[in-house]
Amino acid sequence: PLPPWRRYWRRPRACPETTSPEGHPPLQNRTVLITAGPTREALDPVRFLGNRSSGKMGYALAEAAAAMGAKVLLVSGPVQLPPPASVQLLPVVSTEEMYEAVLSHASQCDVIIAAAAPADFRPARVATQKLKKQGNESFHLELHPTPDIIASVAANKTPTQIIIGFAAETNDGLENARKKLAAKNLDAIVLN
Repeated sequence: PLPPWRRYWRRPRACPETTSPEGHPPLQNRTVLITAGPTREALDPVRFLGNRSSGKMGYALAEAAAAMGAKVLLVSGPVQLPPPASVQLLPVVSTEEMYEAVLSHASQCDVIIAAAAPADFRPARVATQKLKKQGNESFHLELHPTPDIIASVAANKTPTQIIIGFAAETNDGLENARKKLAAKNLDAIVLN
């Protein structure tokens, strides 16, 4: 059975405030870039490191921004979701690809919302052949950090840009989110 709050909750089709006091959509003539979903870091031709992100948050934000009149660029990792109508989808797989896509469009955007869950690390080496189990021997994997997408964008933001990040935390949520907000020079952060 659904929890009580889910029984009556319905996802809105559009943001309730779809017009400004002047009568036009509030994000008309604005460009919003939103990242969504996970990234995959290849280990070999058949395996990768990834996470459980579904991309639903980023896709819902893209749909809402489009409903409010924005031109929306959705940079998405691999997900099982159809892109919202009237949104330009920029599909990527790895964190490096997401980094390049975001940085190549960031300067033209009024708002950047980083709702994706890009990998923080990638394998130091990607095997050209499938890695096979060797009996009961342990397997050691060396990882290198991936580029920090939102920190790079925020470091180069213009005075009129708004940069919003997300913090998915398992402990000390408020403290970690506040640190991320300050360290990465964000305008706002959403804590999950």
